[in-house]
Amino acid sequence: MSYASETRRRRTFAIISHPDAGKTTLTEKLLLFSGAIQIAGAVKGRKASRHATSDWMEIEKQRGISVASSVMQMSYREHVINLLDTPGHKDFSEDTYRVLTAVDSALMVIDAANGVEAQTRRLIEVCRQRDTPIITFVNKMDREVRDPLDILDEVERELGMPCCPMTWPVGQGKTFGGIIDLRTQSMTVFQAGSEKRPQDFEVIPLTDTDKLRARFGAAFDHAMESMELAVGASEPWNHEAFLAAKLTPVFFGSGVNNFGVMEVLNAVVDMSPPPGPRKAWTEVNRQREEVTVHPEDEGFSGVVFKVQANMDANHRDRIAFVRVASGKYQPGMKMKVQRTGKELRPTSVVTFMSQRREAVDEAYAGDIIGFTIHGGVQLGDSITDGPSLQFTGLPFFAPELFMTVVLKNPLRSKQLQQGLMELGEEGAIQ
Repeated sequence: MSYASETRRRRTFAIISHPDAGKTTLTEKLLLFSGAIQIAGAVKGRKASRHATSDWMEIEKQRGISVASSVMQMSYREHVINLLDTPGHKDFSEDTYRVLTAVDSALMVIDAANGVEAQTRRLIEVCRQRDTPIITFVNKMDREVRDPLDILDEVERELGMPCCPMTWPVGQGKTFGGIIDLRTQSMTVFQAGSEKRPQDFEVIPLTDTDKLRARFGAAFDHAMESMELAVGASEPWNHEAFLAAKLTPVFFGSGVNNFGVMEVLNAVVDMSPPPGPRKAWTEVNRQREEVTVHPEDEGFSGVVFKVQANMDANHRDRIAFVRVASGKYQPGMKMKVQRTGKELRPTSVVTFMSQRREAVDEAYAGDIIGFTIHGGVQLGDSITDGPSLQFTGLPFFAPELFMTVVLKNPLRSKQLQQGLMELGEEGAIQ
């Protein structure tokens, strides 16, 4: 395949939400339905026998929260999907902000009982600054939640863009009957259970109103009325408006019960954009010139958006996470870190399934690959196999916490300096 053909098959997106909205659970279900994993892990504390794939740190397993962003690559419907699960807690928000510079779209998860919460608002603002398209998933419909019309209204206010409902809930909590798909004009019937697969859910055409009324009674009639109001008050679906971050499609479901997840996975493939051009600058006659790097350009280029140490407990290595911006990576190719002008010689180059890694045979624009390094690379570095190029847009933040380190043993000052340098390259300290 040509560079352009391979690039069109890529979808690179991040999942964002306020803590406990169900983001990591949804990540597990997307991996499960794509075939990337066979059993979905649990987002629980220490007692869970199998933990979430994306939560690989010991503290994440103990507390059931995401502390660091994770990268997972999967194949689905002849597409290559790069999924980035991000921390929801504000203490780790810098990691999330940087991840959002490496993606082409975002999946926003909202707790249907709480609506749009504080951390979600911050992440929305970052997406809006970059005109990142957002798909919205309203989660936990099997619990007692707010009215769907109120949720839509709040999402529109907070995002500053109109919503376009793609599915609509029938009932909620104990009376949650399922979701209506506005595109297929059918209702998928809800069944509780974390082992359910898409083929296990019954689908009834909306034309069979007698059957639907007999089974769901007043809840079905109320859903049809509220859906008609929502559709009448919402913008019609416009793919170009979505790509321009001026419209968000909205889906409803219950991630923990695998319900409504397949609709979201298909939306990522069908709606989300492939990798697009990225801004950079180059130096010509000692003058900076802004250039646009296109995914189908032949020269390999990428930008480091994350550096992570000690992902493998057996090796004290460090991984530089690189978003490929153009061209094709192949093993053995010569690359240079543009900031230092030095040749980059990683001990290995890998793709990710969270903590697990596989050697890369090839990678194209949109892919996230990891360079195993021992220093010399830091956040924001541009890596190319050709001319001087420096990408822009990676955010850096003013320190919020200040601490003093006192060295008890002066003979270990060299180790302290090395540790501080590595933390600085990771963006953990300044």
